[in-house]
Amino acid sequence: MYSKVSSACLYGIDGVMIEVEVDLASGIPQTTVVGLPDSAIREAVERVRSAIKNCGFTFPMQRITINLAPADIRKEGTAFDLAIAIGLLAASGQVQLPGLDRLLIIGELALDGALRPVPGVLAMVDLARRNGFHAVLVPEGNVQEALLLEGMTIYGLQHLKQLLPESDLDHGKQEQASAADSATWERLIRQPTRERDASAPAAEPSSIAEDYCDVLGQHHVKRALTIAAAGMHNLLLIGPPGTGKTMLIRRLPGILPALSPEESLEVTKIYSAAGLLRQHTGGLLTTRPFRSPHHTISAGGLIGGGGIPKPGEVSLAHRGVLFLDELPEFSRTALEVLRQPLEERRVTISRSRAAFTFPAHFLLTISLNPCPCGFFGNEPPQQLCTCSPYRIAQYREKISGPLLDRIDMHVEVPRPPKWQHDPEPRSSGEMRMEVEKAVSIQLERYAGSPYRRNGELSGAALRRTARILPEAEQLLQASFGALGLSMRAYDRIIKLSRTIADLEASSDIKSEHIAEAIQYRCLDRRSPSAS
Repeated sequence: MYSKVSSACLYGIDGVMIEVEVDLASGIPQTTVVGLPDSAIREAVERVRSAIKNCGFTFPMQRITINLAPADIRKEGTAFDLAIAIGLLAASGQVQLPGLDRLLIIGELALDGALRPVPGVLAMVDLARRNGFHAVLVPEGNVQEALLLEGMTIYGLQHLKQLLPESDLDHGKQEQASAADSATWERLIRQPTRERDASAPAAEPSSIAEDYCDVLGQHHVKRALTIAAAGMHNLLLIGPPGTGKTMLIRRLPGILPALSPEESLEVTKIYSAAGLLRQHTGGLLTTRPFRSPHHTISAGGLIGGGGIPKPGEVSLAHRGVLFLDELPEFSRTALEVLRQPLEERRVTISRSRAAFTFPAHFLLTISLNPCPCGFFGNEPPQQLCTCSPYRIAQYREKISGPLLDRIDMHVEVPRPPKWQHDPEPRSSGEMRMEVEKAVSIQLERYAGSPYRRNGELSGAALRRTARILPEAEQLLQASFGALGLSMRAYDRIIKLSRTIADLEASSDIKSEHIAEAIQYRCLDRRSPSAS
């Protein structure tokens, strides 16, 4: 007595097809699970046993072998519970499901037979679609997530009892059918069971909705944020406490353009794999993510980790914003692991059996005080800096030179000399219009290439794209020697200039574009010894 059903598990953020084979043989009753299962899968035997008995089925009192193939891939999680239960019932002849060879089965079982949702369903359904499957059986709580992908028939199962003969297989049609009736199951398997709920709100990874019109003054910082959003340039804001650095950065998602359909699916799969996608969603994520981890986060929490690695904060911020508030408070180890994703826009985590790659293309934003007391360079005499040059240098040592070179813009946020009413504050809507115009220019320019935004350019692609006028080139060369810029900083000034030119709809990079870009490298121009 043998049966085989198809299931899937997560491997990073992608689904992997797993065949669940069940063999019943004569001998002393015992159940063995093979195929590199983790402890959660080994414990599935007890969950399945209780669920089968509590739903009116009979658990086979035989020698049971359950194989998860391919056997050389380590599996984890509870998504195999339902597949194991159906495999046992099919092998013992208690249910007859002739569509098992083209039905993907995913779900966790409760002891009473109820189905519980599992993370990563979107990636598994996408895998099934690419492998020619026509239908997926998932817990009711995962139905709306599974329906985000078109072209698949989705069956939502609430309870294992629904597989009993003559049970009510209600999938939105109130049809009475026998699970043991091959013709009835075949008819059900070919028909869509439900439509996506268009009235349900789309899930969003961030609920940020503040507007820049709430921020009085700081027009040069808003200009810098517009440039950063238009070209996806990493940004650092430095200034004393209370100047609005955090408030300014937290409003950045409001001026970023919406995700494209491809980006939307990519981001939604990451949130699904991390178990952060809301249940009963009405669509793919459309708002760019905003992640702001606490400064106590570990290197593993930042880039991902675990026996079978899960996405970290840099991947959860993919196609969005990663905000590190008060950067020197983060550990040096955690900060240094950012160098690979900032350069390669992906994270590779190696384990003994495999290497996992997660997407990590994000806009890094940072805020920090200029010194431990926070008032270095502050003008008001009542708040003068009390830190020595040594303490300031020690405070900034956590920001290594290579990491600082990977940040395109260093912008000072001074304290306003006095409170002033801003008669015409710039709103997020106005800034977003400027950003979208510049982004459309870049998308047209880079059509057919692997690049989308100016911040992604490097090497020969940057040289081809950045047409610098002779007088602008002279200004850049003079600044390079005077400021002692690294070659990486030199390239980043060119990329910034290209974005500034796009905001002005200029095909060439002019002197004023270079001059403005150089102004956004304040840490290249200042030294703590100046105190």
